[in-house]
Amino acid sequence: MSPLTHLLASWIVAAKTTDNLRDRRLVTLAGVLPDLDGVGIVFDMANGSFARGNLFYYQEYHHWLAHGLPAALLCSAVLAAFGRRRWRVFGLALVVFHLHLLCDLAGSRGPGADDFWPIFYFGPVSRNPMWIWKHQWGLDSWPNRVITMALFWWALWLAVKRGDSFVGVFNRRADRVFVGVLRKWSTQIGIAGKHH
Repeated sequence: MSPLTHLLASWIVAAKTTDNLRDRRLVTLAGVLPDLDGVGIVFDMANGSFARGNLFYYQEYHHWLAHGLPAALLCSAVLAAFGRRRWRVFGLALVVFHLHLLCDLAGSRGPGADDFWPIFYFGPVSRNPMWIWKHQWGLDSWPNRVITMALFWWALWLAVKRGDSFVGVFNRRADRVFVGVLRKWSTQIGIAGKHH
């Protein structure tokens, strides 16, 4: 699934399970960080292979370097070190990291009907076991769009209710402005009720 979908899903889990902004951001990041192994697409674009449809770095390293248990443990431990409730952050980071893997297993197929993206659970240490789901839907398919839109609306509703949003993962000041606008709109159309 797309990084936006992972961000929204992870933030919703974090919003429902953490009690402070720092831990919420850390847990949310754990659900997005696995896609760092997709940064090879930048190198593919720079050397022109993206335009020729011949990706190398992206194809070779995405879902291999940071989509397995070693990365999950490392990511969770590093993020937990910065948390207020470290063991809770560690456990929740593991959960959202694995949610990312599950989402990719379900909805990350490439454009071809047999262009499946497997998960190498012990990657980059080993290629075994390799998880693949033969019913994986395409990255740009309608199920991913529906899921992303549902998560987006749920995240907006939670943001109005809670007073912080997924924008705060990257910038708290922008988050205050974003939530302020959302609350103003929700008051104008009368859907939010009382804010906390």
